[in-house]
Amino acid sequence: MGRFDGRTVFVTGATSGMGASHARGFHAEGARVVIAARDMDAGAKVAEELGERAFAVRLDVTDEDAWGEAVRAAEERFGPVSVLVNNAGAQHAAALIEDTSREVWDRTLAVNLTGQFLGIKHVAPSLRRAGGGSIVNIASTMANVGSPFYAPYVASKWALRGLTKTAALELGRDGIRVNSIHPGVVSTPLINEPVAAGQPAIGDLYSPAPFAVPRLGEPGEFTALVLYLASQEAAFATGSEFVLDGGLLLGPALAGV
Repeated sequence: MGRFDGRTVFVTGATSGMGASHARGFHAEGARVVIAARDMDAGAKVAEELGERAFAVRLDVTDEDAWGEAVRAAEERFGPVSVLVNNAGAQHAAALIEDTSREVWDRTLAVNLTGQFLGIKHVAPSLRRAGGGSIVNIASTMANVGSPFYAPYVASKWALRGLTKTAALELGRDGIRVNSIHPGVVSTPLINEPVAAGQPAIGDLYSPAPFAVPRLGEPGEFTALVLYLASQEAAFATGSEFVLDGGLLLGPALAGV
């Protein structure tokens, strides 16, 4: 038996990288998985790979009406949602604050913060209908520090910490737990490709990785943490932050002895 047999899990940004890894992880543990993505072709491809206990819904996480439609579709297909993984996120080209456009600021916060707010708002009633459940918000180590050139991203992830804790307080009485995970540098397409022409990929900036664990994280390592937090094994955890970063926040490690 899997830890999520008979439960419906809704994953945003589930077509690649960590999102796809999370979807596969839940499916392997018996869940019915809703692949939520803007790109329906990519979403359908992941759903087809997983099989009959998976299906794709179109979702722009910044669109409130789309959230309502996606949750209704999920319930019609699989029943009430037991787990929401707010994974969809946006990165942006590096720039000083004074060189950052309002458009970039608005878009980054819309996806990384408003998108997760809308997810909590629209999935919470479904979680109640399921008799309770778990929300896992994907934050970042940048939610714990400042980072030059990434003000919109940093601001969105710091704000997500407060949103997570407030939601945990509001929803705990309904048997709904809300936690956040804070990944370090993960080996995904997002960090292995330049955000803008003429810029290095983020992953290139951490090669070799100057962490206590001298490498980048792998998506499956974060999926293992998400599965734990969504399961009954973590029944006493809510409003908490779980950092998984290979020691990034500790500071630079010794290069060798």
